[in-house]
Order: sequence, then structure tokens, then C-alpha cells
Amino acid sequence: MNRTGVVLGLLGIAALAGAGVYATQTAEMSADAPARNVAPAGQRVRVEVLNAGGVAGRARAATLQLRDAGFDVVNFGNAASFGRDSTAVIDRIGRPDLARAVAGALGVEAVTSDPDPNLFVDVTVLLGSEWSAEGALNETDETLPEREPWDPRGWIGR
Repeated sequence: MNRTGVVLGLLGIAALAGAGVYATQTAEMSADAPARNVAPAGQRVRVEVLNAGGVAGRARAATLQLRDAGFDVVNFGNAASFGRDSTAVIDRIGRPDLARAVAGALGVEAVTSDPDPNLFVDVTVLLGSEWSAEGALNETDETLPEREPWDPRGWIGR
């Protein structure tokens, strides 16, 4: 076997070992982590997140939080106006249970139903100026878990 083959073989072994360590650490973190509000199993919940409070970066923060909880955020950005103080989660397909799941993941209590089949989303989130990512934690959580520097999700702007 030539030198290139040996190097490629060693790199392959190292990659498999790293994947095994990552899987083990992820499983351990999942077992130790407190339960969070997550998307209903086996269901795709399409969500749009709109910043209606005018605080920069809130729509993106809520989007990341919802995606981490398993929701499919298909659109995020600014609402038509920024005068909203309180956050509202709106059911758009006649399934308030899905809107309540989204609200739970964001730590929001206000859920309304206003079906609109023209929006192509299941749930709309209108973030008010009072919303913060810290408000969405369970009572047992103190902080969101930090990602390790080697976590590839951090390499793509998270």
C-alpha cells in the first residue's frame, strides 16, 4: 500500500472515531438535559416568525430556538409594523394544538386562532418587544446549552 493510501486510511479511522465520540457526547447531553417543549413527533409544523416589536435580532433568535425544538420555520423577518408590545402565536390552519406547542417552545401564553389558507404556514408568531429567548426556558433550565467549538452548526452562522 502506498503512502497516500495509508494517510487516507488513517483519516477515515479518525473521522469514524470522531463521529463515535460526538454521538456518545450527544446521547449523554440528551439524557442529562431537562425536557424542553418540542414539536409534535412525526408532524411537520410550518412556522413564520415576524418581529412586530422592533427589537433587532428577535426574529432570528426565535427562529433558531424553534428550529432547535424541531419546528420548521419557513419564513422569518419583520412584520408590517413594530408597535406590538406582547407576543402572540396565531393558529393558521385550525389546529390550535400546534400553535400551543409553538407557544410553549417560546415561553408564550397568548394563542389565538385565525385560519388563513393563503399563507401556506401552520402557525404565525408575532414577536412583541417584551419577548426574549430567556423567557422561553423551562423553570428547571438556567441557561441555554452552549455549543462546543467543534460543533459544525456553529460554522454556518449559528
